[in-house]
Amino acid sequence: MRPSVAGSSLQWKLALGIALCGCILLCANALAANGGDTGRIHWKQIPDAQLKLDSKVPLNWNVFLPDKKKLGNLVLVLIGRRYIALDIKAKVAYGVELTDLQAQGKDFESDSPVKPDHVIPTTEWSERDAGPAEIVKLTLGDYGRVLEIQLPHMPDIRLGLH
Repeated sequence: MRPSVAGSSLQWKLALGIALCGCILLCANALAANGGDTGRIHWKQIPDAQLKLDSKVPLNWNVFLPDKKKLGNLVLVLIGRRYIALDIKAKVAYGVELTDLQAQGKDFESDSPVKPDHVIPTTEWSERDAGPAEIVKLTLGDYGRVLEIQLPHMPDIRLGLH
């Protein structure tokens, strides 16, 4: 027995509708994944961080980390009136212009600070884990001073607190 034309047309429309819904869901998922990513970095202030310049705490300083974990190798520091972005993994420091930073309360937002024309000469990078903090030391070539930053580790709550 041969199926009716109306029945096959209905099946065709149903299959097309399901395929169209699937495409819409895939596109919506892709937009949701990339929609919030504008290429800008949101820098959050780290109140538990420590900063020293030649073993002394500067009068005006602050430490910021990116909101996103995938940018965890970047650190933004304020020393006096100067902002410096550190790429800990690449061991490179970049000068950041104040005009490149947009204040958002205590935090900042900026485009990527990794700009080859803003590189600050540095030497003697060292990084070590000191229990509750990660210590990064480097010598700033233009200051000729040793910069030490202590970044607190985030507690791993999966292990439980004892």
